[in-house]
Amino acid sequence: MNYRHAYHAGNFADVMKHSILALVIEHMKLKDKPFFLLDTHAGTGETDLSGVEAQKTGEFRNGIARVLAGENPHPALAPWIAALGDEPLLQYPGSPLIAARLMRETDRLAFCELHPDDAAALKQNFARDVRVKTHAMDGYAALKSMLPPKERRGVVLIDPPFESRDEFTRLFDALTDAVARFATGTYIMWYPVKDPSVSGAFLERLAEDGPPKSLCLELHIMAADPARMTGCGLVVVNPPWTLAGTARDLLDWLAETLAQAPGARAREEWLRP
Repeated sequence: MNYRHAYHAGNFADVMKHSILALVIEHMKLKDKPFFLLDTHAGTGETDLSGVEAQKTGEFRNGIARVLAGENPHPALAPWIAALGDEPLLQYPGSPLIAARLMRETDRLAFCELHPDDAAALKQNFARDVRVKTHAMDGYAALKSMLPPKERRGVVLIDPPFESRDEFTRLFDALTDAVARFATGTYIMWYPVKDPSVSGAFLERLAEDGPPKSLCLELHIMAADPARMTGCGLVVVNPPWTLAGTARDLLDWLAETLAQAPGARAREEWLRP
């Protein structure tokens, strides 16, 4: 599949991914010591939902628009909603901007993007933020060159576009190498669910040979259909101790709120406790 951020900004996958990221960041802020955040596939940092790409798919209408239309959003969405800004249905913030809005003056952020146009936009969007360094480079290479961080505390978001047939293999290898370099970091890896046997094989490999303390979270908006993305997941390595219970309750709420057809559900499973 091809998952350019602009076409899917604000959809159900973004709601899940960004709300979990916000919860992790808030947990990291409980300690005064600064921390580092690396976003390996950052995109531009913000998407114009009136633009051609977002309007072509209209996926945000069944994602963020549904959440904000409700009167009582789930309490665990509070950090993410606080980071959305004043007009998220016009300009939806991606993971870089959400992280930058939530993190402190003493924290440090690195955003990587390989697509030249997106990398240029990313650099421009954060030109005035002294905490942020943007890099026009491959995100997998960044894992090798930027870890471990000098702070020895950090969050790593790995959110590839899944344009390559061997993406799951690259994800596994990159994670294994990164954890060997920086064992105490919190890693958040996003993946799509189309054919459950494909993503399932990836999860089975992680359960057998992946790092310890690996938590799997999945959100499905309908029953599986190999012709389209009907769900997505996050593997969180070294998650905050409160995340598992909070995330399951949140994902159950999102499955009900964002369901598009029968078969919507949430899943939480420790791959390697």
